[in-house]
Amino acid sequence: MAELSEEDIRNRAYRLWQEAGEPPGEMDTFWYEAEKELLAERRQVGEMPLEGK
Repeated sequence: MAELSEEDIRNRAYRLWQEAGEPPGEMDTFWYEAEKELLAERRQVGEMPLEGK
């Protein structure tokens, strides 16, 4: 099982931030959203187990 890399999260967060019009002071929001999306995608294809399972 591959761990999420900081680079993967950073790239996704940057893309989300750009798509939202590059709002100032919102990078943390996009970081957490990117992490959430990537984890969900990996769970969907069976790369990462659900917590507590």
